[in-house]
Amino acid sequence: MQDITTLQRIASQVRRDIVRMVCAAKSGHPGGSLGITDVMTALYFSEMNHDPKSWTRSGKGQDVFIISAGHLAPVYYSILARSGYFPTAELGTLRKFGTRLQGHPCVTDSLPGVFKPSGSLGQGLSTAAGIALGKKLDGDPNRVYVLCGDGESEEGQIWEAGMWAAHHKVDNLIAFTDWNGQQIDGPTTTVTAIEDLRDKWSAFGWDVIEADGHDFESILKAFEFAHVLNGKPKMILFRTEMGHGVDYMAGSHKWHGKAPSAEECKKALSQLEETLGDY
Repeated sequence: MQDITTLQRIASQVRRDIVRMVCAAKSGHPGGSLGITDVMTALYFSEMNHDPKSWTRSGKGQDVFIISAGHLAPVYYSILARSGYFPTAELGTLRKFGTRLQGHPCVTDSLPGVFKPSGSLGQGLSTAAGIALGKKLDGDPNRVYVLCGDGESEEGQIWEAGMWAAHHKVDNLIAFTDWNGQQIDGPTTTVTAIEDLRDKWSAFGWDVIEADGHDFESILKAFEFAHVLNGKPKMILFRTEMGHGVDYMAGSHKWHGKAPSAEECKKALSQLEETLGDY
C-alpha cells in the first residue's frame, strides 16, 4: 500500500504515459484515460490484492479487475506496466502493427494482467459479476473490480447485469463508474440523459457511494466502504473530469477519442511532472 504522496507521483507519470502513447499512435482515447487515472492508480497501488509475478488468467487467489469501458486502454496499459506486468518500454507500441497493446484490450497468451477482451461497451459488468459468483462458489475471499463509463451506462446490458448481480448477492463485486458527464458525441445529458446514477443503482439493489475521483483520500475511503459483505454488490460513482491534468483537454468531450499533435503533446507534458522516468 502506497501513501497519498506516492500515489500522486505515480498518477502524474501515468498521465505522461497516456499523452505520449496516444500522440505516438496518432489515435486513441486520452480524455477518459486522463480522467480515471487517479482511481486506477489507487486501485492497483493501494487497494487490490494482486501480484504480477503470480498472476494467472484464472484469477484464483487474487483480486480480479475487468475494464468494461475498453477504450480507456491507455490508462490500463500504463497502470499494468508501472505495476510490473510487462516492461514500460512496450507502452510505445500502442496501436502499432503486431503490438500486444491494441486499441482496446485483447486477451493474448503473452499479455499478463488482462482477463478479457473489451471494446463492445456494456459487456464487462456481466463478466465481472460471473467471476464474482464463481469466487464465492469456490470459497475464494478475493474481490472482483470492474470499471464502467457513464456513457456506457446507456447500454441495456449494464442494467441486466445489475439486476443479476443483486439477485445473486455477489457482494464481492465492486463496480465503479467514471462519472465525468461526457461521451464521444457530447455531454451525457444531451445524448441520452441517464439522470441520477445513484438513485438508479440503489433502486437496482446495490450499495452505492459517490466519491471525488481526483482526491485520493476520497477514493480510498470509497473503496474501504465497498469492502462490507452484506449481500449487496457495490457501486462507486467517481465524479471525474475528462482530460484531468491537461488544461486544454479538461472537461471537453472533444478529447474523448482524439490524439494530440506533437506540439499539443509537448504542451501537455509541460503540465505533468515526470516522477518515475519516461518509458
